[in-house]
Amino acid sequence: MDEPVPPRPLEEITFDPKWKIEDLTLQLKDLMRQRSDAQENAVKQRRRSLRRDERDIILRKTGGRCHICGGLIDASARWEADHVFRHCVGGGNESDNYLAAHGLCNTVRWDHLPKEMQWVMKIGVWARKQMEGKSELGVNMLGSFFENERRRVMRQKAYRQAPAPPELP
Repeated sequence: MDEPVPPRPLEEITFDPKWKIEDLTLQLKDLMRQRSDAQENAVKQRRRSLRRDERDIILRKTGGRCHICGGLIDASARWEADHVFRHCVGGGNESDNYLAAHGLCNTVRWDHLPKEMQWVMKIGVWARKQMEGKSELGVNMLGSFFENERRRVMRQKAYRQAPAPPELP
């Protein structure tokens, strides 16, 4: 049996001041392509539901906190078991491949590559500073984000309130 390959240290994102905007765009597109290639080449495993004792172990591993934001997780509320080694690229369903996460945090993390996530955070922090500083761009971004969130929440409410389809005879 082959020994598992140890994970490589995260290669930090780089930004060269000599770049043009097209260079950053190409780097981000390349990261998306890498993620897509990894998903296509992965050996998929069928997902399975975790047992209660497995969920308890996963929550204890993080001290009852979300491994993404660090916030407390109410054990009696809904929380998600997040794959450490992403499921979409072949990550297994063993309890040692999960960490506890808030649903929102896990949704935002999605299946981005680590370097993609670094860019998402870096751009997000910059965008927040623009919004807090009330720059024209920041005001426009905040308005667009607000409208997007409003539509998203309304879609969720409509979905939850939709009548159940009639049963087939």
